[in-house]
Amino acid sequence: MTRLYVLEVPENEGFVEVAAADPVITVDKVGPYFRLSADDDIVIDRRATGARHAVWYSAVAGLENSVITQQDKNALRVQRR
Repeated sequence: MTRLYVLEVPENEGFVEVAAADPVITVDKVGPYFRLSADDDIVIDRRATGARHAVWYSAVAGLENSVITQQDKNALRVQRR
């Protein structure tokens, strides 16, 4: 399972909203973090989140058995390790 964690702060709301709208991604809470989980890759489009570049590049707080294979101005892709 692919998993990543995002800190629950107002700046990351768009990131979590986009993830929650994707039917293959499950979003739940673990302490002060949102945990995004999927059986396959997790892909988040930056423009859809409305995040500025500084927020975009600092949104990921942690990974669990996963690796970031893309994080650029267009998208974030996280895959199972």
